[in-house]
Amino acid sequence: MRPLDLPLGFKYATAYAGIRKQEKDDLSLIVSATPAAAAAVFTQNKVQASPVQLARTNMRASKGVVGAVLVNAGNANCATRNGDRVAANTTKALAKLLKLPPTQVLPASTGVIGVELDENLILSKLEYLVENLRDDALPEVAKAILTTDLQTKGASREVTLRRGLVRIAGITKGSGMIHPRMATTLGFVMSDALVPQTLLRRMLLRAAEVSFNRISVDGETSTNDMLVVLANGASGVRPDPKEMSIFEESLTEVLQSLGRQIVRDGEGARKLISVEVHGALTDTAASSIARSIANSPLVKTAISGCDPNWGRILMAAGNSGVNFDPTLVEITLQDVKVCRNGLAAPFDEMDMKQRLDDTDVSIVFRIAGKGKGNATFWTCDLTEDYIHINANYRT
Repeated sequence: MRPLDLPLGFKYATAYAGIRKQEKDDLSLIVSATPAAAAAVFTQNKVQASPVQLARTNMRASKGVVGAVLVNAGNANCATRNGDRVAANTTKALAKLLKLPPTQVLPASTGVIGVELDENLILSKLEYLVENLRDDALPEVAKAILTTDLQTKGASREVTLRRGLVRIAGITKGSGMIHPRMATTLGFVMSDALVPQTLLRRMLLRAAEVSFNRISVDGETSTNDMLVVLANGASGVRPDPKEMSIFEESLTEVLQSLGRQIVRDGEGARKLISVEVHGALTDTAASSIARSIANSPLVKTAISGCDPNWGRILMAAGNSGVNFDPTLVEITLQDVKVCRNGLAAPFDEMDMKQRLDDTDVSIVFRIAGKGKGNATFWTCDLTEDYIHINANYRT
């Protein structure tokens, strides 16, 4: 992970609480010096972990004001008998230490589903976390929230506005069970800009739609997905109305970078695949086609094996539920046209295999005609390592 430009007014801490078997930090704390305007999106899975349910409730009760986020890794705190109690008791205890209303603390969890979580493991480390808060420890949080990830993931931007400089920095985790329709796994983004909560909410929804909502590793949506953006105003800089779009653009860039990092670090992945769709009737239709291509195991395994099997791409697009004329389709792989008018286009097979051996692969699916709909989706190849990782996840 590259060094991050950290926003003012935030502190971070991590600890090993014994939640996961390996002795490495599994508990993290993010605190804003003053309660921040907050926006969040959560999993759309019908099975939702206790921390997700409580975080939703707290966001509504606090009207989008958050002072702290408490994160544990190694246990999802989902589908257990004591899940609600663990989430409630740990956030209340932390709120008391930080002198915050309990509704201004958000819990988040990631790890194995269906295993009881001992709340005392977390409670016993809260004082340590509060006493060891540092303003430079965000990279340590990025590491502590990982599960099957191989790499920490972070991104930041500095935005120069008329009244001064603001910063946006985010971290995320995710490697498998990635197919969000809101966010994915866990993502935390901080900014020292002064942005009203209602505007921040709208910005997040739009930014998530073209970033975290456009990635897939395995087509599975987690029970614990949560993406939170905090803006505490510590810079003293509020974007002018005309500058809000500049801030949103930078927020979107951070989220897109985080999303691509998740896909590149997908379980067993060796290649990052970008799927572009152009010429659909609407952006929504284009997104559906791109999602169908990106989620196809046949497409993903073909790319893994450097097989320019464009017919699988056409097949996957046809399964999207979107109406289009196959005879108007053009498919390009690695800048080489392999399908024209829905039929094979001449290309050098061996050259294409070499091109597909790259770590970055581009698929462009274009429909000729008057359609203006466009979308980009990011996924990864599907390898035998994905099976090995998930066959042994609990052991």
